[in-house]
Amino acid sequence: MNIGLIGAACVLGLGAIGSGIGAGIAGMAAIGSWKRSYLNNKPASFLLVAFAGAPLTQTIYSFILMSRIINSTKDPLLLLAAGIMSGIAEGVSAMAQGKAAAAGCDAYGETGKGFANYIIVVGLCETVALFVLAFTFSAV
Repeated sequence: MNIGLIGAACVLGLGAIGSGIGAGIAGMAAIGSWKRSYLNNKPASFLLVAFAGAPLTQTIYSFILMSRIINSTKDPLLLLAAGIMSGIAEGVSAMAQGKAAAAGCDAYGETGKGFANYIIVVGLCETVALFVLAFTFSAV
């Protein structure tokens, strides 16, 4: 048995768990914002979907890393450690992104202003996931 394959499973599983949690957090905020709009007879902004879906990309990055780990010939212990640690990092990035996106949903839903500023902060959380992808990809 190649224990490196456990790392491959961990990176995808942990990244996807974080994406699910982050998307859930952001999605609840989007729904709440839409509800507030409907109660005030205001149009509900479809732009909030961008916030709700933002944490899902970490699952894609985790899948790319999983594929890389599966095809790697490096030390199985390195692959196990890389899979676990990068999976945690991807997942935590997605959860943080979901929280930032939730704040963006609330702020934009309330004011109708500042979308670009809010999405930039959400993108900063994404940057962590991209760094993890790039650095882990080069290591394994």
